[in-house]
Amino acid sequence: MKVYQRMARAFKAEGVTATFGMMGDGNMYWLHELHKLGGVKVHEVRHEGAGLGMADGWARTTQKVGVATATCGPGTTQLATALVTAARAASPLVAFCGEFPTNDDEYTQRLDQSIFATACEAGFVRLGSADAADDVVRKAFYLAKTQRRPILLSVPMDLQQKEWDDDEPYKPSATLFTPGVVYPDQQALERAADLIAKSKKPVIIVGRGAQWSGAGEAVLKLGERVGAIIATTLLAKTFLNECEYHAGISGLYATRGALGLLQDADCVIGIGASLNRYTTEHGYLYANARYVQIDSKPHVIMSGVRAADCYLQADAKVGAEALEKLLAGRSFKSVGYRTPDVKSRLVRHWGDTTEFPLDPDTVDPREVCLLLDEIMPPHVGMLSGSGMASGISNMMMVKRRTLMQGGHFFGCIGQMLPAAMGAVAATGQPAMLLEGDASVMMHLAEFETAVRYNMPLLVVVMNNQALGAEYYKLDVKKMDVNTAVVNTPDLGKVAVAMGGKGAIVHHMDDLAKAAKEWVANPGPMIIDVRISRTIMSVPYRRIHYGRDD
Repeated sequence: MKVYQRMARAFKAEGVTATFGMMGDGNMYWLHELHKLGGVKVHEVRHEGAGLGMADGWARTTQKVGVATATCGPGTTQLATALVTAARAASPLVAFCGEFPTNDDEYTQRLDQSIFATACEAGFVRLGSADAADDVVRKAFYLAKTQRRPILLSVPMDLQQKEWDDDEPYKPSATLFTPGVVYPDQQALERAADLIAKSKKPVIIVGRGAQWSGAGEAVLKLGERVGAIIATTLLAKTFLNECEYHAGISGLYATRGALGLLQDADCVIGIGASLNRYTTEHGYLYANARYVQIDSKPHVIMSGVRAADCYLQADAKVGAEALEKLLAGRSFKSVGYRTPDVKSRLVRHWGDTTEFPLDPDTVDPREVCLLLDEIMPPHVGMLSGSGMASGISNMMMVKRRTLMQGGHFFGCIGQMLPAAMGAVAATGQPAMLLEGDASVMMHLAEFETAVRYNMPLLVVVMNNQALGAEYYKLDVKKMDVNTAVVNTPDLGKVAVAMGGKGAIVHHMDDLAKAAKEWVANPGPMIIDVRISRTIMSVPYRRIHYGRDD
């Protein structure tokens, strides 16, 4: 047996069921072995960075280690943006990357991949000798799980071809540790209860940590006891919005109806949320509030290098349950924010009725979001990018779905099409991606990958034929906005040419017809929706124009 064969078997023993990447001479033998082994679906992509983006989407969706692969040198450098994005998303990943031969310092594709990994905020593990093959795979998966970030596993090409003689069964990384639940300190719990009991207008902010721990029921019970309205981070959008006192997203994406309530809060209970500057809007939202924060990390610094007034290191679910139980033991119950007036203020508060003229042959992106939210059943997942138009979908698409993901991790465009494909590959369930035209164009070739694997993915291109962020920033500065205009072809026809389905939308009836067609038979499809540049998202109106209408 060769080392590459042993390493392929080790990956399968780690529970890997899918990989994403491009074959090259630095990883081809390992990939070939995975094909032979069976049980691991090898997704061959068109760009290495997109492959890692898919593994990132897989990891975000399953909370298991995603696996990507690239060849040595240039194949590895293509991973840069996707690595940083995955690191910021706290996605556990292992990237099997070939490395130039140890005996050829003049190899054309040579690269110090350790420095590259560090620069991309990824961990690094290298195979230094053939007999360490098991050790490095086990270490890479261990680090990915415990550090929740991508780990670049660098494997020299010549070492892959060495013989492996050990016939001992591979011991997976799971044998190194047993994940446990973090329980709160009793004294800290008492302090948190004291602080909350003094509040009159409490807000609970839940983040992805609350979702990951299954804290939903515990949060709802705590909210009922203390009289809190519930808000989410952007990345936990729509979580628990079955609650009639749900205020939506906290931060810049908060609706006008919710902003006043959040600003007046006197206590913020963060559960599985970092409470960063985006969630607190640089401290503007909760200027007079005291903070209780529950997180499994030893400590988290909030926005503005501020610490919570009371920090509870605990699993989100366990911490919320313990806090509610302690308050119940004290016979504490408060109306707080849960009044008829507050409830009425939160009824359909996400509406945006400001009127704008439309450019010819375009549609209102707000109507697009409302229509898609209505037509798409709850089992259809929804993913959005990080461009201008995502501000509209993030605020106006509120239907609770089995999958909901945003792309605001590194402030980059182009990464959510691969991530959406990874999410669909992980679940096998249909999903739609709402993304800008410039972003989709970056990895448009990967739509052919979606077609090849028959992914039930709908890509809705919110197409204003411009670099949206720059367009409005230039407009504010009274500069030539046409320098940010980039025309695109009919992307519906491009989708058809690649073997999928497609449509172009100039009128809302066109969108309704195309969307219903996809719901009836989900598959790879692009709907190119031509939206008017006269309409920008509420966050952009606030930031760049000082408007909140």
